[in-house]
Amino acid sequence: MPTDSNIGDPQPKKPFARHLPAIARYLMGLPLLLFGLNAFLNFIPQPKTPMPAGAADFTGALMRSGYMMQLIGTTHLLVAASLLSNRFVPLGLALFAPFIVNAMAFHLCLERTGLPIAAVFMALELYLAWKYRRAFQGMLASRASPA
Repeated sequence: MPTDSNIGDPQPKKPFARHLPAIARYLMGLPLLLFGLNAFLNFIPQPKTPMPAGAADFTGALMRSGYMMQLIGTTHLLVAASLLSNRFVPLGLALFAPFIVNAMAFHLCLERTGLPIAAVFMALELYLAWKYRRAFQGMLASRASPA
């Protein structure tokens, strides 16, 4: 039964908060797409200031491995595709989790200037993991039996 307060309203107003997970997916997915493409195309210029010695050594070791930078770039592209297409989002978040943990450790221990960006990615990762928490229930079970 309509009341006087909603007469003339074609639809009730929906809260803006329902858009926050999609916004977070795009805020995380678009930069990952850019960084993933950069791993193969090298279009982002290198910073002018040199990295601290430990950070340069670590990055150099990753580059000299012959596969790690390509693996990181491919992972970024897969996670970006998952987030931007809204398909397999929990899988994308699970793939990205080890990377963001390592990025936080790298920026906390070796190179502090990238810490704010890493913290934003960590916050987005945690927010989205919370929003998709039902998808992680089986993975976080203390005891599981095989199918």
